[in-house]
Amino acid sequence: MSPAPGGASDVVVVGGGAAGLSLAYRLVETGAATVTVVEQPDGPGRPAERTWCYWDEDVGDLAEAVEASWPLLRVHGPHGDALTVDPAPSRYRMVRSTAFERLVHARLARSPGGSLLRATVDTVRDVPGGAEVRCTAPGGRTLTLRARRVFDSRPLPALPPARTRLLQHFRGWFVRTDTGRFDPAIADLMDFRVPQPRHGLAFGYVLPLAPDRALVEYTEFSRAPLTTAAYEAALGHYTREVLGLGAFRVESAEQGVIPMTDARFPRRTGNAVFRIGTAGGAT
Repeated sequence: MSPAPGGASDVVVVGGGAAGLSLAYRLVETGAATVTVVEQPDGPGRPAERTWCYWDEDVGDLAEAVEASWPLLRVHGPHGDALTVDPAPSRYRMVRSTAFERLVHARLARSPGGSLLRATVDTVRDVPGGAEVRCTAPGGRTLTLRARRVFDSRPLPALPPARTRLLQHFRGWFVRTDTGRFDPAIADLMDFRVPQPRHGLAFGYVLPLAPDRALVEYTEFSRAPLTTAAYEAALGHYTREVLGLGAFRVESAEQGVIPMTDARFPRRTGNAVFRIGTAGGAT
């Protein structure tokens, strides 16, 4: 459902990523507030499907969105030594963005106080008694939403000043092997057997989904992302030379960049406007 132009909710959440959908889900689940989520319409401006992982003791009401979880975690040293730990009572869990969106969208649709609007947000500003969000619907119609509070997760145009600015950047393959090569009980959180860059740090990351399926990633902490070709070369080396996967096929890929900085992010940009997620310094 979509709010009418000029309609008011207690809360407007700008952006349907992990932070925005998590906040909206909890608000409608607890009945704490009426919520309108504004998401980018389908098209080039909408993010591709991505993977989120988190720690928790209980899968709780997110069960239908959790694709996999692992009771054991492993770290490989650069010379092949490995440490395996049991983080009980916590488990490491994987959620795919499409499944999480489906879960939250369904909950919003069932809630009398929840709504979803596909539109491009143009401006967010304080107004007397709350905040105003102006956006453009796919057909070009301009909509104005008002709320007591707005939580904005849109990326910042530039990072704040900082002593340290690194990027956690990565590319991952969802692979299927010809034979069972993975232990679905163990996630390799960091594998330092990959070649290290001149400046920064690199590691492999393996999340098994079945004996013959896994998400395999190459990750760097450094100042600048790589080209896609460089990620592909690093993944090729890791899967073939380090993991020794043998014959496999890549079913899909994902790529991302996460800012890692000690900058102080403005959590509040107005009396009734708040930044959340990466835009609020969560990483």
